[in-house]
Order: sequence, then C-alpha cells, then structure tokens
Amino acid sequence: MTSATRLEALPDVPTVNDFVPGFEVTTWGGIGAPKGTPPEIIEKLNETINAGLASPGIKTRYAELVVTATPGTPEEFGRFMREDTEKWAKVVKFSGAKVD
Repeated sequence: MTSATRLEALPDVPTVNDFVPGFEVTTWGGIGAPKGTPPEIIEKLNETINAGLASPGIKTRYAELVVTATPGTPEEFGRFMREDTEKWAKVVKFSGAKVD
C-alpha cells in the first residue's frame, strides 16, 4: 500500500510509510467545472456531490471498491490539486525526466 495510512478494508496490509516515513503515493479523481461557471452553480454541484458521497449506497460501493471519498469544498479541492501538482513537479525536476 502506498497511501500514508492503512486502508480500512485491508487493515493487516502495511504501507510503505510504515517502513519509509513520509512516503505517500495515491491516485485521486475529482469533478471540475469550466472556468467562469457561476458560483451558485459551483455551490449547488458541490452540495449535491458531497450529499451523494455521504449516501449509504455510495459509501457501501466505495468500500467494496476500496475507494476513499473525501468530500470538501471547491477551495479545499483547489488547494489539494495545487499542492499535489507542486509535489510531483519537484519529483519530476529532481528525476531529470524529459518529454520526448
């Protein structure tokens, strides 16, 4: 497991972080809207998506798929995306990788 913490569905499987403190590699997905979308639309989408993620059916299905949902605000998601992009930009720069 490459997440920072053990998964609830696999509590006996150690993470790399258990052996290499600070190690964390995860995948994530999110929902975005075009630039200029009115704030009231963004707010309604966020409210509806978060309600869906909190629903028992979605929670059960995500648990079956070993997926963790992280509801939040658009601002929190934007901050997360910026921080993750900065993190991986440093890794790519350090590695010396180049695009062909």
